[in-house]
Amino acid sequence: MDKKFEEQLVLETFRFQAVENPVYRQYLELLGCDPADIAAIADIPFLPIEFFKSHRVVTGPGTETRIFQSSGTTGANTSKHYILNDEIYIDSLESGFRKFFGEPTDYCFLALLPSYLERQNSSLVFMVEHLIKLSGHPMSGFYLHNREELAKNLESLEKSGQKTILIGVTFALLDLAEQFPMPLKNTMVVETGGMKGRREELTRKELHDILKKAFRLESVCSEYGMTELLSQAWSTGNGIYRTPPWMKILIRDPYDLFRRMPDGKSGGLDVIDLANQFSCSFIQTQDLGRLHLDGSFEVLGRFDNSELRGCNLMV
Repeated sequence: MDKKFEEQLVLETFRFQAVENPVYRQYLELLGCDPADIAAIADIPFLPIEFFKSHRVVTGPGTETRIFQSSGTTGANTSKHYILNDEIYIDSLESGFRKFFGEPTDYCFLALLPSYLERQNSSLVFMVEHLIKLSGHPMSGFYLHNREELAKNLESLEKSGQKTILIGVTFALLDLAEQFPMPLKNTMVVETGGMKGRREELTRKELHDILKKAFRLESVCSEYGMTELLSQAWSTGNGIYRTPPWMKILIRDPYDLFRRMPDGKSGGLDVIDLANQFSCSFIQTQDLGRLHLDGSFEVLGRFDNSELRGCNLMV
């Protein structure tokens, strides 16, 4: 995407949502921000992600086709993302996946997402279910607690030389690595984060080292996504994430929400996601990270006062 076009499109999206999104409009009014005064991306105020827990964050009129709901600890107030147009989410998912991994039809998808399958309205389950459908491979599918069957299918796929993506929540991948270690030559392992109190927290490097050793891998892939975003960033190794062209990461000063940090410095992650056309494209997350000169980024952890969430609990 051309940089000038990108800035113009982002500013147009901001001004549209600043008027047509009641929650975002009220937030900007409370800040004393006049949208007409915003002339650069760096000056846009981002909506704190906590608003998705207490408000219906939508832009324009319309009725939701579905509601994505975040996971959380028992009794926790969870986020809800009201989806007015499924096709935007699907287009973003498919285009982003193809950019980093190629055609879904080239893969068999094995999904180890037990905690997400046990509840409704998970955006992660919806995402993986769609990739499984696109795959069309007869062995693609979800696994709840049947890790022995998963291990057997992995072995079979490896012997046949089938390209495979094993995508799983962190604690379940660790369980699989302990119980059924095996060399994986044709399989990419993609972790989505998420310990959910099931195990002692690990750094991402510690997690990847365990998985690489158990499955004799050179690298482990990762997905960065959340209920409040309709796009995903992907890492093909070393915990370095890259975004599709319609998604952009900015770093804010952890002590000043409206001050931007230079490249290479760590701080709070702010996300522009233009796929959030009918909700809010400017999300202030509770994640800590670092942005690199080429636009890639790392996730370093979470703010101490943020609630535990399902998808990215890596400390």
